[in-house]
Amino acid sequence: MISALFAFLHFIAVFGIFAVVVLQWQTMSPAPTLAEAKRIQVSDRWFGMLAVLVLVVGFLRVYHFEKGKAFYGSNPFFQAKLALFLVVGLLSIYPTVRFLKWRAQTKQGLAPVLAANEYKAIIALLRIEVVLLLATAGCASLMARGVGS
Repeated sequence: MISALFAFLHFIAVFGIFAVVVLQWQTMSPAPTLAEAKRIQVSDRWFGMLAVLVLVVGFLRVYHFEKGKAFYGSNPFFQAKLALFLVVGLLSIYPTVRFLKWRAQTKQGLAPVLAANEYKAIIALLRIEVVLLLATAGCASLMARGVGS
C-alpha cells in the first residue's frame, strides 16, 4: 500500500510540473498584466516545490519501494529520464530569475515590463521544457517496462 501511495505522489508531482510549465507558457505575454505576472510567480514557486517532491519521492521509490537501485541504475532510459529532468531544471533557471526580478514591481502593484528579447527567450525556454518533459515521460514509460535492461 505504501508503494502505491509513493507512486501516486510521484505521478501527482510530475503532472503538476507539466501543468505549471504549460500554465506559465500560456499565461506569458509580451506585456503581462499584474494578475498574469503574479500567477506566473506563484506557479514558479509551485514548480520548485513539485520538482523537489518528484526527486525525493522518486529516489525513495528507487531505493525502497520498486524494482531496486540495480534495475534503475543500469537502465539507460532511467538515466535519460534523470538527464532530461536535470536539463529542464537548468533551463528553468533563466525564467525563474526573471520572475523573481518582477517581485519589486508586482509588490508595488505594477505589471512587469519585458524587453522583446526577454519575452522571446522565456517563451522559447518554456516550450523546450514542455517538449523535454514529454520526452521524460516517454523514457519513464520505456524504463518501467524494462526496455534497455
